[in-house]
Amino acid sequence: MTAAIDTLVRNLSVRDRTVRGAAQDALIALGPQGIDQLLPYTLDGEPSSRRRAVRSVIERMGDEALPRLREIRREGPGRLRSSALAILVDLGGVDALDEIDRRAVERLIRIKILDERPVEVPMEAGRWLAFPADRLDDAVAALGLHDLRPITTVMGVAAATKATDSLEFQDSQGKTHRAYRIFITPEFENSYAEGQFRNWRMLWGNSFLDELDGFRLARELSERCGEAHFYILDPYNSAENWYVARDGRTVRSYGTYDYPQFAGEPLPFEAWYMENADEDEAEEYAEGVPDACKAADNLSVEPGPQLAEDTHGHGWLATTHPDIPNCRFKGALPV
Repeated sequence: MTAAIDTLVRNLSVRDRTVRGAAQDALIALGPQGIDQLLPYTLDGEPSSRRRAVRSVIERMGDEALPRLREIRREGPGRLRSSALAILVDLGGVDALDEIDRRAVERLIRIKILDERPVEVPMEAGRWLAFPADRLDDAVAALGLHDLRPITTVMGVAAATKATDSLEFQDSQGKTHRAYRIFITPEFENSYAEGQFRNWRMLWGNSFLDELDGFRLARELSERCGEAHFYILDPYNSAENWYVARDGRTVRSYGTYDYPQFAGEPLPFEAWYMENADEDEAEEYAEGVPDACKAADNLSVEPGPQLAEDTHGHGWLATTHPDIPNCRFKGALPV
């Protein structure tokens, strides 16, 4: 049987789709009793393509695989426990874990949070909101957030920008809703920020910001927090946006493909660039500052690595619906 499984596993990587598909079907048909023989192929040391293919086979077994994976977590073999944990979370989220494993994950997060310095948020591409750090409670209320959980920045960024960050579900009346998972960063200090606020938090969540309109969310945030910003870095389309709202009103915005590109009066930091631009920069800064990161650096906080001494507290993971806690979202996350 072991030799037959080994042959099937190797066939998962062949070029012939028919052979590859037949191998997948045969391995899935083994069901939970085949998990012990398949898990070793997911360990470090195996080719990455093989690890991914075998994990996919186990995950396609669905809920039937959960009991055996939990047994391996409890009873071993020890070398298979970490792989079993990762696949459990991919299959069913934290909900799929035993209580002991849940407590262990929470304890690990608490430990990691204590010395997670410096932290880093995406700087090459993405979209995020920014709001005054001391208005966290107001931001939570304004956006209707639930199940706030302390989280590391590495874990939060992955949850909100790489893993599954939206979930469709039905309520007790059969009505369909969509819940989102978002990440709020630790507090970042920027002593050079323009205006009355020096400490800021970012909010990341690709689906949340895309589907619910980050510009509208910034306006709503500013009603409760006094001020809020929305930034977009889109290198694929060679586009950038930055948007400032105060007390529920648009103050200033820029968009590469907006017409006109600028709206509102130039802010003080822009006036400096406009007045001090040299000959090569005069056209770029003729109407204001078109660079979203430069705007963020002057108004709130620029993405990328954050200095340890300017980082305070920890981040939070949250969802947008009271019936969908964080544990309902599937997928293993780095800690």
